[in-house]
Amino acid sequence: MHVNRMSPWLKTLHSASLALVLVVPAGIVHAQVWPVKPIRLVIGYTPGGAAEGTLRTFSQKLEAILGQQLVVEYKPGAGATIGADFASKSAPDGYTLHLIDNGPLTIVPAGKKLGYDPLKSFTFIGLVNVGGTVLMGHPSVQANTLDELLKIARAKPGSLSYGTSGIGGTGHMSGELFKSVAKLDVVHIPYKGGGPAMAELLGGQIPLLFSSLTPAVPHIKAGKLRAYAVTSLVRSSAIPDVPTIAELGYPGFEAVTYFGLVGPAGLPKDIVTKTSDALLLVLKDKEVQEAIKKQGYEPMPTTGEVMAERVRTDLAKWTKVIKDVGITLE
Repeated sequence: MHVNRMSPWLKTLHSASLALVLVVPAGIVHAQVWPVKPIRLVIGYTPGGAAEGTLRTFSQKLEAILGQQLVVEYKPGAGATIGADFASKSAPDGYTLHLIDNGPLTIVPAGKKLGYDPLKSFTFIGLVNVGGTVLMGHPSVQANTLDELLKIARAKPGSLSYGTSGIGGTGHMSGELFKSVAKLDVVHIPYKGGGPAMAELLGGQIPLLFSSLTPAVPHIKAGKLRAYAVTSLVRSSAIPDVPTIAELGYPGFEAVTYFGLVGPAGLPKDIVTKTSDALLLVLKDKEVQEAIKKQGYEPMPTTGEVMAERVRTDLAKWTKVIKDVGITLE
């Protein structure tokens, strides 16, 4: 029987060649089968707010398409920039994604320097929804309309306060812009998310709140809280009886919130494509669209390229507004 005996150096060369052959396909296979484990989904707010509500509208169907669970990790604070900063510095392997809103992308960066660049530190996957905020009050406030509320605020400057989900969020911008155009002296109280802010309003600890629609709509419909106006240019389909600030004497007033999915910069193209295609498919589902509308938003299925352009445009817009109005985000 013939025995093939290799010299030591030939054995070494053969082993190295075999290892190279095995390593290269393994990398290709890994990219093709992503995801092979649960995906961490970062949210920059506390539970119970608009971000969590938005996630609930599409998460199960997205999980079904991707074949993996989305494991939520809350990182609230600093106008949701803590979560954004964390996500931007995560490994670009597809296993850390971020459900982000326009606050930490287009508002806070317009007024202060951060540890991330809103345009360069993320890979944009696609938008999910868009909608205004709502100015609402506790029943103890002796005003049934926006006009009556304004009379109270002007009669006693500084006596009223309004809460928001945090500094630099759309609620904060809505409040500061409205203070400017309506010439009001009311105090801003920021929270670490819409959930805590809503709890304080329901408990009567604060009289007013500029809230995202998701946590607000159920309480408005139940009659627990009073809605004065919404900040979008058109009325919300979820609460169509609530007028817009624009139609109540402040033409052109608009401040909207939108949520989208991003990953860290450098996310592989195949992972971006797979996630974006899955998200677009989910957002075309009628059940998902109805769930989004019930929360006061409109579905906003877009590609990552369209999301990036929207962020770029709004960043320029809010930079000008913050400068012109003199809003401080520190």
